[in-house]
Amino acid sequence: MRAQFQILVIPFRKTMEGLEFAVLKRRDTTCWQFVSGGGEDSETSEQAAQSETVEEIGISAPLIPLDSFSTVPKSCFAAADSWEDDIFVIPQYCFAVNIATSVIILSDEHTEFQWVSYDQAHTMLK
Repeated sequence: MRAQFQILVIPFRKTMEGLEFAVLKRRDTTCWQFVSGGGEDSETSEQAAQSETVEEIGISAPLIPLDSFSTVPKSCFAAADSWEDDIFVIPQYCFAVNIATSVIILSDEHTEFQWVSYDQAHTMLK
């Protein structure tokens, strides 16, 4: 069963020009996003973030927990019908992962990725 939280993982690398961020293009909606997903059963948010990072981009590297925190409306999730009626939003926990020299291997969930600057990522992300 899907846990009642969402995770977001921001893949990044340091270059001579500064930080770059990997944005992924979803196959089903064609929007750009970072690694995201939900926990399963009794997974913690960090375990879910690690699993999603391996699943979506083929990277197993230490995660950096971020102070950023947000909520996502319950209605955004297919599993929402199985959750209690008094839940209206679920928490989203944020992490970063330093890709460094690792190679990104996309899952079937995404069609492509791009390394972009902060400003480009801000414009592209949904």
